[in-house]
Parts: sequence; structure tokens; C-alpha cells
Amino acid sequence: MSAELISILVLVVVFVIATTRSINMGALAFAAAFGVGELVADLDTDTIFAGFPGSLFVVLVGVTYLFAIARANGTTDWLVHASVRLVRGRVVLIPWVMFVLTGALTAIGAVSPAAVAIVAPIALSFAARYGISPLLMGAMVVHGAQGGGFSPISIYGSIVNGIVEKEKLPGNEIALFLASLFVNLAIAAVVFVLFGGLKLSRGGGERGGEDPAIGHSAADDGGGVSVRTEEALQLTPARIATLVSLVLLVVAVLAFDLDAGLTSITLAVLLAACWPEDSRKAVGQIAWTTVLVICGVLTYVGVLDEMGTITWAGEGVGDIGVPLLAAVLLCYIGAVISAFASSVGIMGALIPLAVPFLAQGEIGAVGMVAALAVSATVVDVSPFSTNGALVLASAADVDRERFFRQLMMYGGIVVAVVPAVVWLVLVVPGWG
Repeated sequence: MSAELISILVLVVVFVIATTRSINMGALAFAAAFGVGELVADLDTDTIFAGFPGSLFVVLVGVTYLFAIARANGTTDWLVHASVRLVRGRVVLIPWVMFVLTGALTAIGAVSPAAVAIVAPIALSFAARYGISPLLMGAMVVHGAQGGGFSPISIYGSIVNGIVEKEKLPGNEIALFLASLFVNLAIAAVVFVLFGGLKLSRGGGERGGEDPAIGHSAADDGGGVSVRTEEALQLTPARIATLVSLVLLVVAVLAFDLDAGLTSITLAVLLAACWPEDSRKAVGQIAWTTVLVICGVLTYVGVLDEMGTITWAGEGVGDIGVPLLAAVLLCYIGAVISAFASSVGIMGALIPLAVPFLAQGEIGAVGMVAALAVSATVVDVSPFSTNGALVLASAADVDRERFFRQLMMYGGIVVAVVPAVVWLVLVVPGWG
């Protein structure tokens, strides 16, 4: 049995044990990375640790730390209350507002994880307060980010269009953007219907009726949703400073291209130093369990990449003599691997692999590139991807183990269904 096949089987075993024995999957993955790396691939410790996602670790810790402080001092309560008043109490609009917001951020140049890091904590606070499914809200945030992610001026769009130009393939920037936008919009609409979005228009105010932070009763504004008619939450100095910090986070990430994790943890430390009484318990509210899961699994994926398993699987598909079959398998490989690894890295590897059979002229290059791009990014709602991990870490007042399983199941459904659909719609007709 080849080393590559062994490494894939070990990954399957990790999933089975974690699911059936309730052992943290990240801890299992670290052990698997050590065992496979040392015994099967003959990698040294430094090479194994090279796969540890240090930047993602800091993003998860920094963002959850900052928003734990925001929750502790009441800033998220203020934001939720003010925003619901802005949409005139119509909670049904909130998931779509989050979809549009993250889509706009990525379309104008924000990296997808940065947009999700900014929006997800606020969105999941809404979900907790107003009884919205956290899976619905998380999916709307991630699919919004991916919907805008391939505009001609976006990061993803620029990367893919650059690869297409480098490989001398026919390209269409607008077609790529619209393919991603419509696929993610369609998925968001389905998720909205299936996970209770329509019920939000028929009622469902804040959980628990009265908001203890405000202390007043609610009244109906005519839109079918309870909204506050009394005085809003007060803006204390700590809350004002926290709001300024959130604005600075957005500006630092979008305007100055600073790291979201390092920026958020710096802002959190400054807030903690100024108001230690509000921040004393915030470190304990960092999503440490999620951090362990994500970092462990991605470290193992790094071992797979280092030992050539990912390239081995891709080249095996590329050698298939039936172009349409090879195309759909490449879409699936892109989706499966991207659910655990870098979407950009996967697109950079798969598009060149598709060049040989695209050169035969039996498959349209524009449609194939769009299908690969969508397949490799639409699955980012997986809890093992950066975006999905941020959603999981941002969820408030939920059973994290249960929410983790929900995200994993939803990600699995997306992986199983979407590549086949985009292949059928974009590749089979021979676009481009």
C-alpha cells in the first residue's frame, strides 16, 4: 500500500474515532500528523510543524478575544439593538444584510477570511439574541463572502484571472464573478428557506422577551417583530472605545492590509488594559476547543501536502482519458481538499492540472475555470476551513460540539452536491 493511500485512510480513521468516541478531532489529528509524518513519510519534526496554521491560530484567538470583551462590556448588545432598529425590527432582513455586507467587503478587495472575521461575530450575536439558526446565519455570512469573492478587483478574482492569463487560457472576468455570485446566492436562498428564514417574517422577537440590558418591554412596529420603544442601550466609555476598535479593525484590514488576527488581539489587549474589570473573563471565552480542532486537522493536511498526497490525487485524475469525467473529479478534489486547506492554494494547483485536457478543445476553458473556482471556495463553510472556523468560534450561547457537527454535515452536503451542479451547468455545455 502506498504512503499516500495510507495517509488518506488514517484521515478517515481520525474522523470515525472523533465522531464515535467524542475525542477532540484536533488532538487526534496532531497524533496522526506525528505518526504518519514520522513513520510513513519519514518527515522530521520541523517539517511536520511547518503545517501548523500559525496565522489562522492568531486570527481565531484574536477575533474571539476581541469580541469576548465586546460581549462582556455590552457592546455587542448595543450593536444588535441599534441594527435591529435600523431595519425597523424586521429580523427577516438581518441574514440578508449580513450576506450583502460580507459580499460587498470581498467584492471591493477584502480577503474572504478577513470579511468573515469582521462580520461573523456580529451576525452570530444577532442569531443568539433573536433565535435565528446559527447555521443559517453562519452560512449567509460565508456564502456572502464567497458570492462577492470573484469580482474583477477582488483578491480571489485577481488570483484566478492571473493564473488563467499565465496558463494562456481563454478567460472572462465577469463570467467568473457572476458564476460565483449566482451559485452562492442560490445556496443562501435554499439555506434561508430550509433553516427557518421565512418564519422570521411571522414573528420571533428577542429570546426571553425583555432585554435585561434595557429593562423595558417591547412593542410591535407593524412588521410582525418586537422592537424597543424605550431608550436604547447607553454608550459608556468602554463601549465607545470598543466600537472605535471595531472600526479600526475594519480600516486596518481593508485599507492597510494588516493581519486581522494580530490587529484584533492588539486592540483587545488595549481594551483589557483600560477596562480590566470588563475583560477579566474574556481570555477564558476564547474558542480554545475550536482552535485545537482546526489547528490539529490543518497540521495533518500540511503533512499530506508535504508527502505529496494532494498532488498524487490530482495527477491521478488528470491522467483519465475522458475529459468530462476528469473535469468533474477535479471539481470534487478541489471541493474536498479546500474544505480543509487553502482555497487559493487549491485553485492554483488544480487550474494548471486542467490545462492538458482543456488544450484538447473538448471542454470550454471559461466554464471549467469557473467550476473549479466555485467548487474550491463554496465549501468554505466547513468548520475546518478558515471561514467556517471563524463562524464556529463566533457562535454565542450554543452547544459548540453540536454546532460543529452541524457545520460538518452541512459542509459535507455542499461538497457532495455543488461540484456536480456547477459541472453540469458550467462545464457540460462547454462555456468558453
